Amino acid sequence: MGTEEAVVIGAGPAGLFAAYELLLAGADVTLIDRAAQAGGQLVKQTHKFFGSKEHYASIRGIDIRHRLEHALEKNGDGRLRTLYSTTVAGFYADGALACVKAERYYRLHPEVVVVATGASERTVAFAGNDLPGVYAAGAVQTLMNEQGIRPGNRALMVGSGNIGLIVAYQLMQAGIQVERVVEAADEIGGYQVHASKLRRLGVPIETKTTIKRAFGTNQVEGAEIWRLDAKGEGIAGSEERLTVDTVCLAVGLSPLVELLSQLSVDTRFIPEFGGVAPVLDETYMTSRPGVFACGDVANVEEASTAMVEGRLAGIHAAGYLNRQIPRRKEKIQALETSLRTLRSGPASEHVRKGLRKVGEHA
Repeated sequence: MGTEEAVVIGAGPAGLFAAYELLLAGADVTLIDRAAQAGGQLVKQTHKFFGSKEHYASIRGIDIRHRLEHALEKNGDGRLRTLYSTTVAGFYADGALACVKAERYYRLHPEVVVVATGASERTVAFAGNDLPGVYAAGAVQTLMNEQGIRPGNRALMVGSGNIGLIVAYQLMQAGIQVERVVEAADEIGGYQVHASKLRRLGVPIETKTTIKRAFGTNQVEGAEIWRLDAKGEGIAGSEERLTVDTVCLAVGLSPLVELLSQLSVDTRFIPEFGGVAPVLDETYMTSRPGVFACGDVANVEEASTAMVEGRLAGIHAAGYLNRQIPRRKEKIQALETSLRTLRSGPASEHVRKGLRKVGEHA
């Protein structure tokens, strides 16, 4: 393949909106994702979004995905090429991308790249964590919401961030009893509205508590939890056994920076961002000219935030291509205001702290 004007890697919330803005600016866009369809995490999100109409309030993630696809088709005008079921395996010093699809290898040579590869789920070490029946929360969502498969009958949820609380509620909706939600921190990490829904269903949520071990012969047959002291260490004698066949881990995400690391762009370890993240300027460009990043690969946050970041990165990438955007300055200002609004609550203090560390404005 020859030279592409703009390539967007990742067709999740951030990548779809970056592609949308590039198309609006008149650029030719190649959208790549290793999944067989667009949407990323939106495909798994059956819950309704919060916030304002601008941020798709009261619309389910799966429906937002369809709206975005329609918008891309409407504005693509033959300038959008999608490469799904395609893995970007390499990002070389000369700017070339190595792609693999159905055992076919080829190279792309884009003028500008927007990396929106998202994040990977973390795990936690405990005895028995290799037993069948121990899942990451994303895997449980894939089983239930995409494939219609119940992962088990009785579950323990480890982690009380928004992902843990939402997936616990979805487990209950699927007829799976959630015996407990445990959280190692002093406070629940997710929104109280999600926690309240679980409590109304009779699901206990315990802080300063975590899993000690899972046990079973060929699969999970139970789990043992225990309380944690002020140092985060397990308190002997506080152990409690639960009869479960599923342990679901929702203990955080880390940016997928592997492709950017191949380019040796500047990165920094920012715990508030989920780990190692690229250092970006005010236009979302990395230290490599023409390479932009947005969404969870840059800072693990909510899908609503990733969408706004995607739009901003797409607009700035189009500007790098010298594409003319009507009322560009006003559009950027409005989106930046929207982003600050999304990050204004107490739940986003860690994000604001991380942004200060890299010299951006919260």
